[in-house]
Amino acid sequence: MSNAPFTGNWKRRTFLKAAAAGLSSVLFNPFRGLLRAATPPAGNPVFWVDEIPDMPYAFASHPNYHAGFETLLYLLAVNGLKFYRSNTKTTLSGPIGLIAADDIVMIKVNAQWKYRGCTNSDLVRGLIQRILDHPDGYTGEVVIFENGQGRGSLACDTSYGKDKAVHANANDERQSFLHLVSEIFKDKRVSARLMDDVRWTFLTASDHVTNGFRKFEDVSYPCITTDGGHRVELKEGVWNGSGYSQNLKLINVPVLKHHDQNGSEITASLKHFYGVVSMADGSSSVRHYDQLGRTTGTMAAKVRTPVLNIIDAIWVSHASIKGFPAEATFRANQVAASQDPVALDAFSAKNIIYPIDKNERHHPSFAGIDAWLTQARDTINNRGGLYNPSAGVYVDRVTKDESQMQVFNDSAARFVAAGPVLPTKQPKEPIRIISPGDGVPRRGNSSTIR
Repeated sequence: MSNAPFTGNWKRRTFLKAAAAGLSSVLFNPFRGLLRAATPPAGNPVFWVDEIPDMPYAFASHPNYHAGFETLLYLLAVNGLKFYRSNTKTTLSGPIGLIAADDIVMIKVNAQWKYRGCTNSDLVRGLIQRILDHPDGYTGEVVIFENGQGRGSLACDTSYGKDKAVHANANDERQSFLHLVSEIFKDKRVSARLMDDVRWTFLTASDHVTNGFRKFEDVSYPCITTDGGHRVELKEGVWNGSGYSQNLKLINVPVLKHHDQNGSEITASLKHFYGVVSMADGSSSVRHYDQLGRTTGTMAAKVRTPVLNIIDAIWVSHASIKGFPAEATFRANQVAASQDPVALDAFSAKNIIYPIDKNERHHPSFAGIDAWLTQARDTINNRGGLYNPSAGVYVDRVTKDESQMQVFNDSAARFVAAGPVLPTKQPKEPIRIISPGDGVPRRGNSSTIR
């Protein structure tokens, strides 16, 4: 970490006192995070959005925009991490932004399960639309992908006994990942790829045609030709026939949920890499789970670092990996994001999933979770950290220590109510809100799964 993080702990009482003292015009602004010039934030920022409306498509003029993701975009931007890489400087764009107009963007989702056990496709829909809306005109391709190790389905129709119907994790359960591609976007720049059927295919370094996996040390990574004709080899980049270009970005979007006992305990951004590596290389047993941290740390540090990890906590399946039955799930209506996957997982475990049922096995201090957090942290840091500004990655050393994180929090409900419009006058002194440890779920109710 390049600089010491700021400290503080704003909670509800503090917030109310501040509002009463006349700061409400600033604090209730949707951009109540740090307002400053577009420079990468110091330390290891975690961005946390709560109070996402149950009906997230709240902007009439932009029907695919998701209230939670929109709030996250602006929360990132006003804290120095702009979504769009562009020479044109706007609220959301600048030269050190994350996504360039010609980037091939691989979006990793959970699709081994259905119901609330897979990534929320409403959230993914909002993410894809924002990529397509690049201010310089998007000329790349967005690819939703997953390797379910033989049990995946981008149609969200995994067999649950006799239940073989489509049940996407969305307000409209018909909205699977394939439905997004074929019915919502209908755009040649948006495609999907399930890697299950080629998980046994391992490629040589000279094979730039076959779809499969290429081994690297004790992990592997996908190499595919997309529906748009782009040859993506995740570690090396985009093959152009004679070499590699680096207009390739990975966005990691796991659903936050219970996984098991005496294993990983939870699924979050690090465990999500298990759907990037192929387990068909014979190392599945050691990865489950003694080498979980080492495997995921190697993938993040040396294969491809996600330009952004986004924790989907719209619905948290706190008592079932499958996201079913209804009583095993909780509508938390939150998302969290960071370029530091270790910090993000530690924070989300403590502040999102643990408070739902106070299950100590979901707390980051629990030995089963702490072991892989520590191993992933040490693997990444011992291999040089993540810092790669040309690729849009500004975090260096990763951390599991909450005192070394900067936590920026905002409410999607306030963001929607505000317009949203950036304030015309910015405060002379930045307003920073940090709220780690305030682990009270903002709201929630039981799932109704039909």
